[in-house]
Amino acid sequence: MDLTKTAFGTWSGGRFMHYGQPLNEERWIDLARLAHSKGTRTFLTADVYGNGQADALLGRALSGLPRESYCLIGAVGHDFYTGKRDGSKGYPRFTNPELRRPQDFADYLSMAAEKSLERCGVSQFDYLLLHNPDSVGYTQDAVWTGMQRLVETGLTRKLGVAPGPANGFTLDLLLCFERFGPLIDAGMIILNPFEPWPGALVLPGAAQFGVDVITRVVDYGGIFHDDVRPGHQFGQSDHRSFRPGGWVETGNIKLDRLRPIAEKHGVTALQLAAAWCLQQPAVKCVAPTLIQEVGTNAKTIEEKAVELAATPEIRLSGEELEIVSEIGNNKGCMHLKGASRSHTANPVADQWSLNPELESVGARWGIDPDRDLLFSHSE
Repeated sequence: MDLTKTAFGTWSGGRFMHYGQPLNEERWIDLARLAHSKGTRTFLTADVYGNGQADALLGRALSGLPRESYCLIGAVGHDFYTGKRDGSKGYPRFTNPELRRPQDFADYLSMAAEKSLERCGVSQFDYLLLHNPDSVGYTQDAVWTGMQRLVETGLTRKLGVAPGPANGFTLDLLLCFERFGPLIDAGMIILNPFEPWPGALVLPGAAQFGVDVITRVVDYGGIFHDDVRPGHQFGQSDHRSFRPGGWVETGNIKLDRLRPIAEKHGVTALQLAAAWCLQQPAVKCVAPTLIQEVGTNAKTIEEKAVELAATPEIRLSGEELEIVSEIGNNKGCMHLKGASRSHTANPVADQWSLNPELESVGARWGIDPDRDLLFSHSE
């Protein structure tokens, strides 16, 4: 199966990524099966989540369901097999020169894909994404020759790229499309009505090269689930506790301004966010994080899965799109990862300096790094 409109990511439910309360195994499995039964038929996993545990749990959830009834997307790139975890920075990318040479990239990718498939209990992915690549992953032939071999050997039908983990990688992704576009079927980016920047900058390139876009963080940290309100208490390890102070209050003010549009179309806040994403160029699939929040006013995570699956086909008018654009404008609100004018030190796994080639990419796509990719808000 190819991409469907809505997707379930294994980062949902708090077991492998710290969002809200972690579900126990049986409830997590029941949640994934509920999503499938309600019509969400794309499932995404990454081998590094729980060092393979997410793959295995998803495999248990999908066991017994007809293989043709869902689209399975895997992701490989973090080497937790031989690499050493660096605290909160996670595991190194497999392209790290301290781990292997370029001529060994293909063998690593095959091994990682095979092991991930074995844990998922299937013989083939529908899509396999290069997960959070470093600068080598975006640019080197050896990486994408290895990815192409995964298609040739039947481990996956299609290929893609998933930048991250933070916002950015704009010029890098466009360069990757230009260089390896014929091999890339899908790309996953952060995009929602309150975070159009910088993800929207790559959408024209995705459309030109025929790359189908999957959007994550559609829920904007839970704001669009409509149960994260001012005064909400996040756990110490919750990823959202690292967002700037006041983001919940500001997000709710913005959401209140969007409610008339949602009410006009008879949709929830989450469904409006999903519909907005699906109306953007090249976007084919939305994958919000499903979160079980704490508190008596919290929706159940099961309600959120049903709500997502029921996202209707609506079209926002040009005027409505302009209103959303004005409310959600976040240009310059953060330091971006990937190629950056501000990064002048040695390259690290998720940040490196601009070079003439990336400058020329920007020129071709009308992106000025000094105008369009810099943090411009006051600290």
